[in-house]
Amino acid sequence: MLTPKTPAPKTTARRLPRPVIGLLAAVVLLGTLAAAAPAAAQVNPAAGSQQDPQMRAVWISSVENIDWPSSTDRSPDEQRAELTKLYDQAKSNNLNSVFVQIRPTADAFWPSPHEPWSHWLTGTQGKDPGYDPLKFAVDEAHKRGLEFHGWFNPYRVAMHTDTSKLAPEHPARVHPDWTFKYDGKLYYNPGIPEVREFVQTAMMDAVRNYDLDGVHFDDYFYPYPSDGESIPDQQTFEEHGGDFDNIEDWRRNNVDLLVKEMGEKIHAAKPDVQFGISPFGIWRNSSTDPNGSDTSGLESYDQLFADTRKWVKEGYLDYINPQVYWPIGHSAADYAKLVPWWSNVVDGTGVKLYIGQPAYRIGEEGYDNATLTDHLTFNKDYPQVRGDVYFSATSLKTNAADAMARVVENHYTEQVPPPSR
Repeated sequence: MLTPKTPAPKTTARRLPRPVIGLLAAVVLLGTLAAAAPAAAQVNPAAGSQQDPQMRAVWISSVENIDWPSSTDRSPDEQRAELTKLYDQAKSNNLNSVFVQIRPTADAFWPSPHEPWSHWLTGTQGKDPGYDPLKFAVDEAHKRGLEFHGWFNPYRVAMHTDTSKLAPEHPARVHPDWTFKYDGKLYYNPGIPEVREFVQTAMMDAVRNYDLDGVHFDDYFYPYPSDGESIPDQQTFEEHGGDFDNIEDWRRNNVDLLVKEMGEKIHAAKPDVQFGISPFGIWRNSSTDPNGSDTSGLESYDQLFADTRKWVKEGYLDYINPQVYWPIGHSAADYAKLVPWWSNVVDGTGVKLYIGQPAYRIGEEGYDNATLTDHLTFNKDYPQVRGDVYFSATSLKTNAADAMARVVENHYTEQVPPPSR
Protein backbone atom coordinates (compact mmCIF):
# COMPACT_ATOMS: atom_id res chain seq x y z
CA MET A 1 0.00 0.00 0.00
CA LEU A 2 0.10 2.12 0.87
CA THR A 3 2.87 4.04 2.03
CA PRO A 4 2.44 6.24 4.99
CA LYS A 5 4.34 9.45 4.54
CA THR A 6 5.13 12.77 6.11
CA PRO A 7 4.79 15.72 3.76
CA ALA A 8 8.08 17.02 2.49
CA PRO A 9 8.43 20.74 1.97
CA LYS A 10 7.70 21.53 -1.65
CA THR A 11 11.31 22.35 -2.43
CA THR A 12 12.82 19.19 -0.94
CA ALA A 13 10.23 16.47 -1.44
CA ARG A 14 11.85 13.07 -1.32
CA ARG A 15 11.14 9.71 0.24
CA LEU A 16 13.34 7.70 2.53
CA PRO A 17 12.45 4.35 4.12
CA ARG A 18 11.58 4.24 7.79
CA PRO A 19 13.60 1.49 9.48
CA VAL A 20 10.69 0.11 11.47
CA ILE A 21 8.42 -0.70 8.56
CA GLY A 22 10.79 -0.54 5.70
CA LEU A 23 9.73 0.72 2.33
CA LEU A 24 6.08 1.05 3.09
CA ALA A 25 6.63 3.52 5.72
CA ALA A 26 7.53 6.70 4.30
CA VAL A 27 8.73 10.08 3.57
CA VAL A 28 11.07 10.78 6.47
CA LEU A 29 11.05 14.28 7.90
CA LEU A 30 13.08 16.71 5.84
CA GLY A 31 13.69 20.11 7.28
CA THR A 32 10.54 20.87 9.20
CA LEU A 33 8.88 17.64 7.98
CA ALA A 34 9.10 15.00 5.12
CA ALA A 35 -13.51 4.15 -10.60
CA ALA A 36 -14.84 5.04 -10.27
CA ALA A 37 -18.27 4.39 -11.61
CA PRO A 38 -18.73 4.59 -15.40
CA ALA A 39 -20.30 7.96 -14.71
CA ALA A 40 -20.87 9.96 -11.57
CA ALA A 41 -24.55 9.08 -11.66
CA GLN A 42 -23.69 5.42 -11.19
CA VAL A 43 -22.02 5.96 -7.85
CA ASN A 44 -24.23 4.67 -5.04
CA PRO A 45 -26.64 7.57 -4.45
CA ALA A 46 -26.82 6.71 -0.77
CA ALA A 47 -23.07 6.92 -0.34
CA GLY A 48 -22.19 8.98 2.68
CA SER A 49 -25.69 8.92 4.11
CA GLN A 50 -26.09 8.70 7.84
CA GLN A 51 -27.95 5.41 7.42
CA ASP A 52 -24.80 3.59 6.33
CA PRO A 53 -22.69 1.93 9.01
CA GLN A 54 -19.23 3.42 9.25
CA MET A 55 -16.20 1.86 7.67
CA ARG A 56 -13.87 0.52 10.35
CA ALA A 57 -10.99 -1.14 8.58
CA VAL A 58 -7.35 -2.13 8.82
CA TRP A 59 -4.74 -2.45 6.11
CA ILE A 60 -2.99 -5.83 6.01
CA SER A 61 0.23 -5.35 4.09
CA SER A 62 2.11 -8.14 2.34
CA VAL A 63 5.01 -6.27 0.74
CA GLU A 64 8.24 -6.82 2.66
CA ASN A 65 6.19 -9.14 4.91
CA ILE A 66 5.04 -6.23 7.05
CA ASP A 67 1.83 -7.91 8.24
CA TRP A 68 1.02 -11.11 6.37
CA PRO A 69 2.67 -13.42 5.86
CA SER A 70 5.18 -12.24 8.46
CA SER A 71 8.03 -13.95 6.62
CA THR A 72 8.60 -16.02 3.51
CA ASP A 73 9.46 -19.21 5.38
CA ARG A 74 5.98 -19.85 6.82
CA SER A 75 4.21 -23.07 5.88
CA PRO A 76 0.70 -22.88 4.40
CA ASP A 77 -0.79 -23.80 7.78
CA GLU A 78 1.29 -21.12 9.50
CA GLN A 79 0.29 -18.52 6.93
CA ARG A 80 -3.38 -19.37 7.35
CA ALA A 81 -3.08 -19.21 11.14
CA GLU A 82 -1.37 -15.82 10.96
CA LEU A 83 -4.10 -14.32 8.83
CA THR A 84 -6.98 -15.63 10.89
CA LYS A 85 -5.28 -14.24 13.99
CA LEU A 86 -5.15 -10.80 12.35
CA TYR A 87 -8.82 -11.11 11.41
CA ASP A 88 -9.73 -12.09 14.97
CA GLN A 89 -7.77 -9.11 16.21
CA ALA A 90 -9.77 -6.87 13.88
CA LYS A 91 -13.01 -8.31 15.24
CA SER A 92 -11.85 -7.82 18.82
CA ASN A 93 -11.31 -4.13 17.99
CA ASN A 94 -14.86 -4.01 16.60
CA LEU A 95 -13.63 -3.38 13.06
CA ASN A 96 -15.81 -4.50 10.17
CA SER A 97 -13.52 -4.60 7.12
CA VAL A 98 -10.05 -5.62 6.00
CA PHE A 99 -7.98 -4.21 3.14
CA VAL A 100 -5.59 -7.03 2.22
CA GLN A 101 -2.66 -6.50 -0.16
CA ILE A 102 -2.93 -9.19 -2.84
CA ARG A 103 -0.82 -7.76 -5.69
CA PRO A 104 2.13 -6.01 -4.05
CA THR A 105 4.84 -6.09 -6.74
CA ALA A 106 3.15 -7.05 -10.02
CA ASP A 107 2.80 -10.59 -8.68
CA ALA A 108 -0.22 -12.41 -7.32
CA PHE A 109 -1.67 -13.94 -4.19
CA TRP A 110 -3.87 -16.16 -6.35
CA PRO A 111 -3.18 -18.51 -9.29
CA SER A 112 -3.18 -15.74 -11.88
CA PRO A 113 -2.89 -16.57 -15.60
CA HIS A 114 -1.21 -13.20 -16.10
CA GLU A 115 1.40 -12.84 -13.35
CA PRO A 116 3.55 -15.15 -11.21
CA TRP A 117 2.93 -16.15 -7.62
CA SER A 118 4.13 -13.44 -5.27
CA HIS A 119 7.67 -13.42 -3.93
CA TRP A 120 6.29 -12.41 -0.54
CA LEU A 121 4.56 -15.77 -0.09
CA THR A 122 7.50 -18.16 -0.41
CA GLY A 123 10.60 -16.07 -1.06
CA THR A 124 10.67 -17.29 -4.66
CA GLN A 125 8.58 -15.47 -7.21
CA GLY A 126 6.53 -17.93 -9.22
CA LYS A 127 6.61 -20.68 -6.59
CA ASP A 128 3.21 -22.17 -5.76
CA PRO A 129 2.54 -21.64 -2.05
CA GLY A 130 0.51 -24.85 -1.85
CA TYR A 131 -2.92 -23.25 -1.49
CA ASP A 132 -4.91 -20.29 -2.80
CA PRO A 133 -4.19 -17.44 -0.36
CA LEU A 134 -6.78 -15.09 -1.87
CA LYS A 135 -9.61 -17.60 -1.67
CA PHE A 136 -8.68 -18.39 1.91
CA ALA A 137 -8.42 -14.70 2.80
CA VAL A 138 -11.82 -13.86 1.31
CA ASP A 139 -13.59 -16.88 2.80
CA GLU A 140 -12.23 -16.34 6.29
CA ALA A 141 -13.08 -12.64 6.23
CA HIS A 142 -16.66 -13.36 5.24
CA LYS A 143 -16.98 -16.08 7.89
CA ARG A 144 -16.29 -13.36 10.45
CA GLY A 145 -18.62 -10.80 8.89
CA LEU A 146 -15.68 -8.73 7.64
CA GLU A 147 -15.88 -6.94 4.31
CA PHE A 148 -12.91 -7.84 2.08
CA HIS A 149 -11.19 -5.24 -0.09
CA GLY A 150 -8.46 -6.55 -2.37
CA TRP A 151 -5.58 -4.10 -2.28
CA PHE A 152 -3.58 -3.78 -5.51
CA ASN A 153 -0.50 -1.77 -6.40
CA PRO A 154 -0.95 -0.95 -10.10
CA TYR A 155 2.55 -0.14 -11.35
CA ARG A 156 5.23 -1.23 -8.87
CA VAL A 157 7.17 -4.19 -10.25
CA ALA A 158 10.05 -4.74 -7.82
CA MET A 159 11.89 -3.26 -4.88
CA HIS A 160 15.07 -3.55 -6.98
CA THR A 161 16.02 -2.92 -10.59
CA ASP A 162 17.44 -6.31 -11.61
CA THR A 163 15.00 -7.93 -14.05
CA SER A 164 17.00 -11.18 -13.86
CA LYS A 165 15.67 -11.59 -10.31
CA LEU A 166 12.09 -11.71 -11.59
CA ALA A 167 10.43 -15.01 -12.39
CA PRO A 168 11.28 -16.06 -15.97
CA GLU A 169 7.66 -15.68 -17.04
CA HIS A 170 7.16 -12.31 -15.36
CA PRO A 171 5.68 -9.90 -17.93
CA ALA A 172 8.22 -7.24 -16.94
CA ARG A 173 11.02 -9.66 -17.80
CA VAL A 174 9.36 -10.69 -21.04
CA HIS A 175 8.68 -7.03 -21.92
CA PRO A 176 11.51 -5.00 -20.36
CA ASP A 177 10.51 -2.10 -22.62
CA TRP A 178 7.34 -1.81 -20.50
CA THR A 179 9.37 -0.73 -17.47
CA PHE A 180 11.61 1.99 -16.15
CA LYS A 181 14.04 2.15 -13.24
CA TYR A 182 13.73 4.90 -10.67
CA ASP A 183 15.12 5.41 -7.17
CA GLY A 184 16.42 1.85 -6.99
CA LYS A 185 13.10 0.26 -7.94
CA LEU A 186 11.42 -1.08 -11.04
CA TYR A 187 8.07 0.24 -12.29
CA TYR A 188 5.73 -0.37 -15.17
CA ASN A 189 5.63 2.74 -17.36
CA PRO A 190 2.15 4.31 -16.98
CA GLY A 191 2.55 6.14 -20.30
CA ILE A 192 2.46 2.99 -22.43
CA PRO A 193 -1.15 2.13 -23.38
CA GLU A 194 -0.39 -1.61 -23.55
CA VAL A 195 0.90 -1.46 -19.98
CA ARG A 196 -2.23 0.24 -18.70
CA GLU A 197 -4.39 -2.37 -20.43
CA PHE A 198 -2.28 -5.22 -19.09
CA VAL A 199 -2.30 -4.16 -15.44
CA GLN A 200 -6.07 -3.70 -15.59
CA THR A 201 -6.48 -7.17 -17.09
CA ALA A 202 -4.25 -8.69 -14.41
CA MET A 203 -6.22 -7.07 -11.59
CA MET A 204 -9.61 -7.80 -13.12
CA ASP A 205 -8.81 -11.53 -13.02
CA ALA A 206 -9.15 -11.37 -9.24
CA VAL A 207 -12.30 -9.25 -9.46
CA ARG A 208 -14.02 -11.69 -11.78
CA ASN A 209 -13.00 -14.90 -10.02
CA TYR A 210 -13.23 -14.02 -6.30
CA ASP A 211 -15.95 -12.63 -4.07
CA LEU A 212 -14.28 -9.29 -3.40
CA ASP A 213 -16.33 -6.57 -1.75
CA GLY A 214 -13.95 -3.87 -2.90
CA VAL A 215 -10.96 -3.07 -5.08
CA HIS A 216 -8.42 -0.80 -3.43
CA PHE A 217 -5.44 1.12 -4.83
CA ASP A 218 -2.79 2.75 -2.69
CA ASP A 219 -0.85 5.93 -3.48
CA TYR A 220 1.74 4.59 -5.92
CA PHE A 221 1.10 5.77 -9.47
CA TYR A 222 4.13 7.64 -10.74
CA PRO A 223 6.85 7.17 -8.10
CA TYR A 224 7.50 9.56 -5.26
CA PRO A 225 10.18 12.08 -6.25
CA SER A 226 13.81 11.35 -5.50
CA ASP A 227 16.30 14.19 -5.34
CA GLY A 228 18.44 14.48 -8.43
CA GLU A 229 16.44 11.96 -10.48
CA SER A 230 14.02 12.47 -13.34
CA ILE A 231 11.42 9.94 -14.41
CA PRO A 232 12.89 8.38 -17.59
CA ASP A 233 9.81 8.67 -19.79
CA GLN A 234 10.68 11.47 -22.23
CA GLN A 235 10.84 9.04 -25.14
CA THR A 236 7.48 7.56 -24.12
CA PHE A 237 6.02 11.07 -24.08
CA GLU A 238 7.36 11.75 -27.55
CA GLU A 239 5.76 8.53 -28.79
CA HIS A 240 2.43 8.65 -26.94
CA GLY A 241 2.02 12.28 -25.86
CA GLY A 242 -0.38 13.16 -28.63
CA ASP A 243 -1.64 16.73 -28.36
CA PHE A 244 -0.33 17.33 -24.85
CA ASP A 245 1.89 20.39 -24.61
CA ASN A 246 3.77 19.25 -21.52
CA ILE A 247 4.77 15.97 -19.98
CA GLU A 248 3.17 16.74 -16.60
CA ASP A 249 -0.37 17.02 -18.00
CA TRP A 250 0.22 13.89 -20.05
CA ARG A 251 1.33 11.95 -16.98
CA ARG A 252 -1.77 13.07 -15.07
CA ASN A 253 -3.94 11.98 -17.96
CA ASN A 254 -2.28 8.55 -17.96
CA VAL A 255 -3.20 8.09 -14.31
CA ASP A 256 -6.70 9.49 -14.87
CA LEU A 257 -7.25 6.91 -17.59
CA LEU A 258 -6.07 4.07 -15.35
CA VAL A 259 -8.48 5.11 -12.59
CA LYS A 260 -11.45 5.84 -14.83
CA GLU A 261 -11.08 2.71 -16.94
CA MET A 262 -10.52 0.45 -13.95
CA GLY A 263 -13.64 1.76 -12.28
CA GLU A 264 -15.66 1.19 -15.43
CA LYS A 265 -14.39 -2.38 -15.80
CA ILE A 266 -15.07 -3.24 -12.16
CA HIS A 267 -18.64 -1.95 -12.28
CA ALA A 268 -19.34 -3.57 -15.63
CA ALA A 269 -18.23 -6.95 -14.30
CA LYS A 270 -19.63 -6.67 -10.78
CA PRO A 271 -21.73 -3.54 -10.13
CA ASP A 272 -21.75 -4.05 -6.36
CA VAL A 273 -17.98 -4.14 -5.94
CA GLN A 274 -16.67 -0.87 -4.50
CA PHE A 275 -13.67 0.89 -6.00
CA GLY A 276 -11.55 3.16 -3.86
CA ILE A 277 -8.12 4.73 -3.57
CA SER A 278 -6.01 5.82 -0.60
CA PRO A 279 -3.99 8.74 -1.95
CA PHE A 280 -1.35 10.86 -0.29
CA GLY A 281 -3.23 13.24 2.00
CA ILE A 282 -2.43 16.50 0.17
CA TRP A 283 -3.82 17.20 -3.30
CA ARG A 284 -2.36 20.69 -3.68
CA ASN A 285 -1.43 23.45 -1.25
CA SER A 286 -3.51 26.62 -1.29
CA SER A 287 -0.36 28.60 -2.00
CA THR A 288 -0.23 26.76 -5.34
CA ASP A 289 -3.95 26.51 -6.11
CA PRO A 290 -6.84 28.36 -4.44
CA ASN A 291 -8.75 25.07 -4.41
CA GLY A 292 -6.00 23.43 -2.38
CA SER A 293 -5.66 22.85 1.35
CA ASP A 294 -4.02 25.14 3.90
CA THR A 295 -0.89 23.00 3.98
CA SER A 296 2.73 23.23 2.83
CA GLY A 297 3.74 19.69 1.90
CA LEU A 298 4.33 17.46 -1.09
CA GLU A 299 1.46 17.73 -3.58
CA SER A 300 0.09 14.60 -5.22
CA TYR A 301 -1.15 16.58 -8.23
CA ASP A 302 2.27 18.01 -9.07
CA GLN A 303 4.71 15.41 -7.80
CA LEU A 304 2.84 12.10 -8.14
CA PHE A 305 0.72 13.21 -11.12
CA ALA A 306 -2.37 11.99 -9.28
CA ASP A 307 -5.31 14.41 -9.62
CA THR A 308 -7.15 12.95 -6.65
CA ARG A 309 -9.65 15.81 -6.35
CA LYS A 310 -10.71 15.31 -9.97
CA TRP A 311 -11.37 11.62 -9.38
CA VAL A 312 -13.89 12.54 -6.71
CA LYS A 313 -15.51 15.39 -8.64
CA GLU A 314 -15.82 13.30 -11.80
CA GLY A 315 -17.19 10.26 -9.96
CA TYR A 316 -14.40 7.91 -11.00
CA LEU A 317 -14.60 5.95 -7.73
CA ASP A 318 -16.92 4.94 -4.91
CA TYR A 319 -14.74 6.08 -2.02
CA ILE A 320 -11.65 8.14 -1.37
CA ASN A 321 -9.44 7.21 1.57
CA PRO A 322 -6.74 9.89 1.95
CA GLN A 323 -3.77 9.12 4.14
CA VAL A 324 -4.09 11.93 6.68
CA TYR A 325 -1.10 10.74 8.67
CA TRP A 326 -0.38 13.92 10.62
CA PRO A 327 -1.67 15.02 14.02
CA ILE A 328 -3.96 17.86 14.92
CA GLY A 329 -1.88 21.04 14.94
CA HIS A 330 0.89 19.81 12.64
CA SER A 331 2.64 22.88 11.22
CA ALA A 332 2.74 21.75 7.59
CA ALA A 333 -0.13 19.28 7.34
CA ASP A 334 -2.69 19.82 10.09
CA TYR A 335 -5.23 17.01 10.50
CA ALA A 336 -7.71 19.68 11.60
CA LYS A 337 -7.34 21.41 8.23
CA LEU A 338 -7.11 18.41 5.93
CA VAL A 339 -10.22 16.57 7.15
CA PRO A 340 -12.46 19.63 6.57
CA TRP A 341 -10.84 20.12 3.16
CA TRP A 342 -11.51 16.54 2.07
CA SER A 343 -15.03 16.73 3.52
CA ASN A 344 -15.70 19.72 1.29
CA VAL A 345 -14.29 17.88 -1.74
CA VAL A 346 -16.66 14.91 -1.37
CA ASP A 347 -19.69 16.94 -0.30
CA GLY A 348 -22.54 16.39 -2.72
CA THR A 349 -20.60 13.97 -4.94
CA GLY A 350 -21.89 10.62 -3.68
CA VAL A 351 -18.30 9.50 -3.09
CA LYS A 352 -17.67 8.23 0.42
CA LEU A 353 -14.82 9.62 2.50
CA TYR A 354 -12.76 7.36 4.74
CA ILE A 355 -9.72 8.72 6.59
CA GLY A 356 -6.42 6.83 6.66
CA GLN A 357 -5.16 6.78 10.25
CA PRO A 358 -1.45 6.60 11.25
CA ALA A 359 -1.39 3.75 13.74
CA TYR A 360 2.19 2.95 12.69
CA ARG A 361 3.35 6.34 13.98
CA ILE A 362 2.07 6.00 17.54
CA GLY A 363 5.02 6.43 19.88
CA GLU A 364 6.79 8.93 17.66
CA GLU A 365 7.08 12.54 18.74
CA GLY A 366 3.68 14.17 18.42
CA TYR A 367 1.81 10.85 18.20
CA ASP A 368 0.70 9.56 21.58
CA ASN A 369 -1.94 7.09 22.73
CA ALA A 370 -4.65 9.74 22.44
CA THR A 371 -3.92 10.63 18.82
CA LEU A 372 -6.27 8.16 17.15
CA THR A 373 -9.22 8.68 19.46
CA ASP A 374 -8.76 12.46 19.19
CA HIS A 375 -8.88 12.15 15.42
CA LEU A 376 -12.15 10.25 15.53
CA THR A 377 -13.62 12.76 17.96
CA PHE A 378 -12.69 15.53 15.53
CA ASN A 379 -14.30 13.62 12.65
CA LYS A 380 -17.69 13.70 14.38
CA ASP A 381 -18.09 17.33 13.37
CA TYR A 382 -17.84 16.32 9.70
CA PRO A 383 -20.67 13.98 8.65
CA GLN A 384 -19.02 13.50 5.26
CA VAL A 385 -16.43 11.30 7.02
CA ARG A 386 -17.92 7.82 6.83
CA GLY A 387 -15.18 5.87 8.54
CA ASP A 388 -11.49 5.21 9.13
CA VAL A 389 -8.80 2.78 7.99
CA TYR A 390 -5.73 2.03 10.13
CA PHE A 391 -2.20 1.37 8.90
CA SER A 392 -1.41 -1.32 9.67
CA ALA A 393 -2.44 -4.59 11.32
CA THR A 394 0.86 -5.25 13.08
CA SER A 395 0.82 -1.79 14.69
CA LEU A 396 -2.58 -2.47 16.23
CA LYS A 397 -1.09 -5.25 18.32
CA THR A 398 2.28 -3.58 19.03
CA ASN A 399 3.05 0.15 19.28
CA ALA A 400 -0.58 1.23 18.77
CA ALA A 401 -2.30 -1.39 20.94
CA ASP A 402 -3.06 1.04 23.77
CA ALA A 403 -4.08 3.78 21.33
CA MET A 404 -6.50 1.40 19.63
CA ALA A 405 -7.90 0.32 22.99
CA ARG A 406 -8.84 3.95 23.56
CA VAL A 407 -10.56 4.06 20.17
CA VAL A 408 -12.59 0.99 21.09
CA GLU A 409 -13.49 2.41 24.50
CA ASN A 410 -14.46 5.84 23.17
CA HIS A 411 -15.81 5.14 19.69
CA TYR A 412 -16.14 1.45 18.85
CA THR A 413 -18.02 0.18 21.88
CA GLU A 414 -20.21 -2.08 19.76
CA GLN A 415 -19.76 -4.00 16.56
CA VAL A 416 -21.44 -2.60 13.46
CA PRO A 417 -21.97 -4.30 10.09
CA PRO A 418 -19.79 -3.35 7.14
CA PRO A 419 -20.86 -0.34 5.06
CA SER A 420 -23.69 -0.93 2.63
CA ARG A 421 -22.83 -1.02 -1.04
